[in-house]
Amino acid sequence: MKLTEILSALPTPCYVIEECSLVDNLETLWEVEQKTGCHVLLAQKAFSNYKTYPLISEYISGTTASGLFEAKLAHEEMPGAMNHVFSPAYKDDEIDELLTICDHIVFNSFSQWKHFREKALRYPDVSFGLRINPEYSEIETDIYNPCFENSRLGITLSAFEKNEKELEGISGLHFHTMCEQGADTLERTLAVVEEKFGKYLYNMKWINFGGGHHITKPDYDVEKLVTLINRIKGKYDLEVYIEPGEAVAIDAGYLVCTVLDITKNGMDIAIVDTSAACHMPDVLEMPYRPFIIGSGNGGEKPYTYRLGGPTCLAGDVIGDYSFDKPLSVGDRLIFTDMAMYTTVKNNTFNGMPLPSIYILHRDESVELVRKFGYEDFKSRL
Repeated sequence: MKLTEILSALPTPCYVIEECSLVDNLETLWEVEQKTGCHVLLAQKAFSNYKTYPLISEYISGTTASGLFEAKLAHEEMPGAMNHVFSPAYKDDEIDELLTICDHIVFNSFSQWKHFREKALRYPDVSFGLRINPEYSEIETDIYNPCFENSRLGITLSAFEKNEKELEGISGLHFHTMCEQGADTLERTLAVVEEKFGKYLYNMKWINFGGGHHITKPDYDVEKLVTLINRIKGKYDLEVYIEPGEAVAIDAGYLVCTVLDITKNGMDIAIVDTSAACHMPDVLEMPYRPFIIGSGNGGEKPYTYRLGGPTCLAGDVIGDYSFDKPLSVGDRLIFTDMAMYTTVKNNTFNGMPLPSIYILHRDESVELVRKFGYEDFKSRL
């Protein structure tokens, strides 16, 4: 059965996680682990669909969390795997639980480390690190750039040098400066990290390269990544961690929607039952234009439509798309690459129903993981 036929038969709107593509990504990440001995961690901020965690744990070492709830999710749904956490600041009533469920905790400042150090050092099985800010990044969009001017993320070299006597109990350094970038960017970034913080690495047990590595994109230079990891491991005698999110789930899911109405205001407009603002917010935040199977850019094919969501937000526009045939009410449209930064970021603005979540298994069977209704909207308020 064709993929489009399978997806078009589902109630909409819905997300569909494709197991085959997920495995393809995981096999590449497994290969990196095997060639380097590094530990690849799923960044749950990009993809937290825990129904797939047993599968993911067959290939990579564990997860990383951005706070208590993600850490708890990993502890419950991927037991026995590595469970790392980083937050710009921890609350006093969170740290006790994190110390019992995480094996690595990264602090964003020396002040946070000093605040929690006495308690932290009572847990000898937990490793503690600091996030550094090398003040170097090639990200052009500030909202995604951890190193833009006056960033709150990470410790700069000047701040590090002023507090280097406070390193007792710190076993590793963490940096995260990339977003959807390749091994060449990592190579240039590592050169800056070594120049500024290399002298401290000799006294550490591990380093974390953070996320933003597009390892599973077809044009990514995996062998260069392997070389870089092995060089750092050998030079400083360190364990290396790397925590991709997108690389785990890229191109591994779909968002299926239905055309509700066709109108015209200077151009043809199609209203669909999915919302950029609610169901794929990165379309507006990044911004970017997601691909629809069988579509072209505006004007590329004979029939062009501006696709918009059903909310009252005037800017709830997904983009301009063209098709070989005119769209009709009831037609199904399938957006690709919708596994990451969708289910973890969606919302119920305007009372929009959350899309159901399905898994398309390798045997082409489809499993309904979760269906949402009115109570899911009401319970959040």
